[in-house]
Amino acid sequence: MNKNLFGETDAPNRTTGTLGRREHLTFRGNLKKGRHGWLRLTPAYSLHIVREILEQCGPNEVVLDPFSGTGTTSLASASMGIPCHAVDINPFLVWLGNLKLTIFDDGTTTALQRLAGRIVATLRRRTDSKQPWVPDIHKIEKWWDASSLDALARLFERIQKTRATAEPHVLDLLNIAFCRVMIQTAHVSFAHQSMSFKKPRESAQLPLLRTMEDPYDAVWTVFLDEVSHVSAGIETDTPSVDARVFQGDSRDPSAVLPRSDYTTVITSPPYPNRMSYIRELRPYMYWLGHLTNGRQAGELDWQAIGGTWGCATSMLGTWAPASDSGVPFPKFDRIIASIAEEHELLARYVHKYFEDIGQHIENLGRVLCSGARCHYIVGNSKFYGTLLPVEEIYAALFEDAGFGDVTIETIRKRNSKKELYEYTVCATRP
Repeated sequence: MNKNLFGETDAPNRTTGTLGRREHLTFRGNLKKGRHGWLRLTPAYSLHIVREILEQCGPNEVVLDPFSGTGTTSLASASMGIPCHAVDINPFLVWLGNLKLTIFDDGTTTALQRLAGRIVATLRRRTDSKQPWVPDIHKIEKWWDASSLDALARLFERIQKTRATAEPHVLDLLNIAFCRVMIQTAHVSFAHQSMSFKKPRESAQLPLLRTMEDPYDAVWTVFLDEVSHVSAGIETDTPSVDARVFQGDSRDPSAVLPRSDYTTVITSPPYPNRMSYIRELRPYMYWLGHLTNGRQAGELDWQAIGGTWGCATSMLGTWAPASDSGVPFPKFDRIIASIAEEHELLARYVHKYFEDIGQHIENLGRVLCSGARCHYIVGNSKFYGTLLPVEEIYAALFEDAGFGDVTIETIRKRNSKKELYEYTVCATRP
């Protein structure tokens, strides 16, 4: 039997799925891990996987994550004393990642909790009857009932009024607590691979929202609880070395990164499974001002690799492969043709995804030192009966770009179709 990433010998059977799902190797393993659990993003990958790889690193390592997401790699690295830089195209994720990487002053926790207490005390006096601002989210009534939305809007307004006097990081942390309340009071479910809306009778996620007579006070009480949760995260996973997330396009990381000598890459790119990060992040981004309309959301998703939200789909309809492009995997054209028989637009999506990833890998070598080791956590996909061997295509792309010692390690069976697994593709820059 072949060993997997963790030295286990229970090799997977892709038909029967004998390799377990290993929940601790998913994003669920991050939810109670200090700063890692501040905000969830369903496609996030496991902190456990990252730490396993980091433990193999030697002295003088400098880690790179070209697809930062919620900052799992950079925070894990920095808290273990290993410098790390990361890249993400989404401004909200850049903000979130850098906040997680902040080394806070000793008085931050006390200042945060005191300011939160004053905010809620002011709200409970009910002195402001003016209608507060709410974000222009399409069909916002699907997200929150009227009273919860009004309570959230008043809370958000009061938080922003502290901008002139609060320390910048304290305001950021208040916004994290607000985001936690905002998503917990929404009519959404994360029971599946991506977010879905709940039925009305299932809408209240928190027992407190169902039991307290005053829905406004319930929201504000939850806010104080979430401030305590965020405060606890400040004291754990504390970075001890330089770490930073840069906003940029991972197809050309050298355009934004300050170094060209990274020794280790640990990352998990978006999977080619039509899941949009923008769809999951819209409520956060609208409330915090990173988005103001649906067109912006679609255009940002189009810039990202694998994006399919809004106008990104219509733009995909006019996309064509570059004349000099070609994905160096023997069965690739046959796979694309098979998918196209059922869904032409989906075939374009898969083709563009791997053309973008090929460009990323080709340019990756510019920022790596000789002998740098790359670890890419990826998952395969299946469309209309056609299996997309993502891990094998990644391996072929690395080999075509001149990387050596390319290997594929199986991590776990995914909680979806029986043929779907998660892998680590490893490669070494010459």
